Amino acid sequence: MTSRRARRGAATRMLCLSLAAVLSLAGSSLLAGCSLLAGSVRKQAAADGPKDDGARKAPPVVMFLGDSYTVGDRGVEPESTYASATARLLGWQVVVGGRSGTGYVQRGRAPHAFLGQFESQLGWRPAPDMLVVSGGHNDWRIPPPQVAAAAHVLLERARQRWPGTRLVVVGPLWGTGTPLPGALAVRDALKNLAGQLGVPFVDPMGEGWITGDLVTGQGNAPRLIKRDRTHPTPAGHLYVATRLAADLKRLGLAHPVRKS
Repeated sequence: MTSRRARRGAATRMLCLSLAAVLSLAGSSLLAGCSLLAGSVRKQAAADGPKDDGARKAPPVVMFLGDSYTVGDRGVEPESTYASATARLLGWQVVVGGRSGTGYVQRGRAPHAFLGQFESQLGWRPAPDMLVVSGGHNDWRIPPPQVAAAAHVLLERARQRWPGTRLVVVGPLWGTGTPLPGALAVRDALKNLAGQLGVPFVDPMGEGWITGDLVTGQGNAPRLIKRDRTHPTPAGHLYVATRLAADLKRLGLAHPVRKS
């Protein structure tokens, strides 16, 4: 083993002496050439390297939690609802959660209301930039204080789980005619709660999103509500998305960023 090490050491010394001789014969011209090459490489790297002002930011991640308006009903898939359409309009990455027939209290045929759906579908995921909770339509028979109490628990749970995530509450969507008193009372309870918690509130009924010829498709207006007189058509979902996107722009939430 000693002889092998000796031979390797002698070979290394010979290589070093040879390199030294080459450098000595080449003189300054070789050094100058190396300097020019290094300078050229540095200039090219600077030209090809990333520029801070041109860095592309990742799109916001926005999650929706809601009922059949949000996740779709028979014949309408989640990717075709107003939630996904809003994401396409505003350039978001979107996750859609919820169940048809549910609300803050109402479970419908699902095992859980909104809070249980939040835990099972959304709450275990990495924090999004914004969470939009849309509902109350199916809670119109429930006493408004009970609905508001359940909504309070849900919103506080989301804040605890994702402290920097923006929250938005969208009030009940009412498909046809004048909203029933119970639906208006639930809307008022949710609006008051949102105000107390400092959460932006979007009021589709108060803003008259779906009224008149827009519902039935009379004249040249597209039909926005199916013949079940409850659920939006594909055109209706796109229309609701344009109204929601406009409200979010007004609230400064078209491009939400989670607080660090």
